[in-house]
Formats: sequence, C-alpha cells, structure tokens
Amino acid sequence: PHWSSMPDAPGALSPSLLWGLWKLASSHNRPGEVSWLKSLFVWKVNPRKDAHSNLLAQKETSSLYKLQFHNVKPEYLKSYNKICQEMLPKIHEDKYYPCTFVGAWNMWYGEQDQAVYLWSYEGSYPALTEVINKLKENQQFAQLCKARSNMLISGKNQLFLELSFWNEPVPPLGPSIYELRSY
Repeated sequence: PHWSSMPDAPGALSPSLLWGLWKLASSHNRPGEVSWLKSLFVWKVNPRKDAHSNLLAQKETSSLYKLQFHNVKPEYLKSYNKICQEMLPKIHEDKYYPCTFVGAWNMWYGEQDQAVYLWSYEGSYPALTEVINKLKENQQFAQLCKARSNMLISGKNQLFLELSFWNEPVPPLGPSIYELRSY
C-alpha cells in the first residue's frame, strides 16, 4: 500500500505506524502461517453438519429415552404409586411394544411428591410414535389414565438420546438412590 497518500486528520494514525502494523499483521517471513494479529480478528467457523445431540448420540443403537414427571397431590401419593405399580408392568408385557419400562421412583429432594418414570424406545422416534399410537387403543392404559387423573397436579415429558460415552441404564436389584442432572 501507498501510505503517503493518506490524509492527515486529527486523531489519525501516522503512516509509519500504519505501515508497521500492516507488516506485523502480514508475517511474510512465515509462509503458510497466519499472523497472531490477523488471528485476533479473522476466525473461520465451519458450519455444523448435524444437531449437537445427534453428533454425541450412539449411532448403532439409536435408543431414545423418555423421562416422565408427575407431580402428585400429597394426599394421593401412596394410592397413586400403588395403581401405577399394578398397572404399568401389565401394559408393558406386550412384546409388540418397541419400548422397555426401565424404572420408576419418587423424588425425595427437589420437587416433593413427584413420581418419575423412565422408558427406552428401541428404534428412536419411529418407535415412540408407534407406542403412542398403540397406547391410544389400549384399554388398560385408558383405565390407568382415568384412575390417576384426579391425583395429579401436573406432568411433563422429556425426550433424550443415548449418548455415546454413557452406559445403557440398567434397573437396580434393590432400593437405590439416583441423582438427576441436566446439562
């Protein structure tokens, strides 16, 4: 560049200072390398090729998990647990449901009077859709929903994919304590 043609304005940098900065930024003495000054201002960001959760998920098994949270009226927690313990295993005895009932528990810390359920869907989202459609026609499930409807305050479901660096959840042999974390 020809720095001598730059106008002198109040507060403008001198041509010799600009020339020195340009030389510092260009680093001609190391071909193929980016100078440290250019690296401060120019970042090349590669576009993501897939959702972050898909990049971390298991590719071979592609299991989908559902956590279901039910906030139960305190006076109904015992009877709610009894109904669910009797009916949920019966519903999941059907071998044509592409899901596994992994476990159920009550919260002792955090949300009180909360029941939590964990299901695994072998075949990811299509398996979940198939189970939802089958449950709409299942009379035992309709009875369970009706029986527990007056006992609930609220509920929510969360879906998540199995991550490649975690082991598959296995039901415990006896009473256990779990810690739920969100990242």
